[in-house]
Order: sequence, then structure tokens, then C-alpha cells
Amino acid sequence: MYTVPEQLLALNKAHLDIAVKFAGVAFNGAERLLDLQVKATKAAFADTVEGAKVLAAAKDLQQLTALKDTVAQPAIEKATAYARGVYDVAASTQAEASKIMEQQIADYNKQIVSTLDKMVKTAPAGSEMGIAATKSAIAAVNSAYDNLSKVAKQFAEATQSNFEAVANQAANGAKKARKA
Repeated sequence: MYTVPEQLLALNKAHLDIAVKFAGVAFNGAERLLDLQVKATKAAFADTVEGAKVLAAAKDLQQLTALKDTVAQPAIEKATAYARGVYDVAASTQAEASKIMEQQIADYNKQIVSTLDKMVKTAPAGSEMGIAATKSAIAAVNSAYDNLSKVAKQFAEATQSNFEAVANQAANGAKKARKA
């Protein structure tokens, strides 16, 4: 029986499923980002109209000067919230894509180990050392990948922490300026 075409079909189906998962994650992220942009644009337009009405209603220079803080503060807070929303969408989309990649790598490693185990059963005498070396190399690559994954996650967490600190500082600075 000739099973290679069946194996190729199964492999192609698996790769198509992975591609569909990635496309779904990317589309979902793009959709969320577009929704965020539409909401921010609507809010910015409404704020601009309201700000123009308030500025037009100012009767003297003193009222106009007092209005600058009431117009600027909400704009800074909304810009910070928008930036935080964009970052959240990007980070969650990247996390979902990473999960798919990690699962694929784990599955691939299982397949390699399984194939090596099958080879051991039919391998000629004396090839155990070569197979053991291959398994050791696979383990080393997996360990390196795990370490890189951990470093990438720590970097992402640090970036998010720094982003939140900057956003909070910008919002607090705008509030302090408004009070002064």
C-alpha cells in the first residue's frame, strides 16, 4: 500500500488549519483595532465640535484662557486611553499568535521524537549513539527556545509595565497642570 499521498494530504490539511488559525487571529486583531479607531474618531469629532462651540461662546480673553485647561485635559486623557487600547489589542493579538506557534512547535517536537523512536526500533546496530545525539540536540534546541520564549514574555511584561507607567504619568501630569 502506498501511503505517502495520504500523509501529504494530512500534512497539507494540518498546515491549512494552522494558516486559518493565524488568519483568524490576525483578522480578529485588525477588527478590534478598526473598532477602536472608529470609536476614537467619533469621540474626537464630537469633542472638536463641542470644543468649537465652547470657544465660540467665550466672551472675553479671560474666559478663553480658562477654557484651555478644560479642553486640553480630556484630550490628553483620551489620547492616552487610545494608545493604551492600541497597545492592548497588539499585545493580545501577539499573545494569541504566540500560543498557536508554541502549540505547533510542541506538536512538531512530539512528531520528531516519535519518528526517532520508530527509527531506533529498525536502526542497525551501533546507531544508538547517533540517535541519542540527535535527541540531545533536539532537547538543547527546545531548551533554547523555552529560554527565548521566557525572555520575550519578560520583555513584553516590562514593556507593558513601562507603557502603563508613562500613560499614568501623562494623565497625572495633565491633571496637575489643570489644577495649577
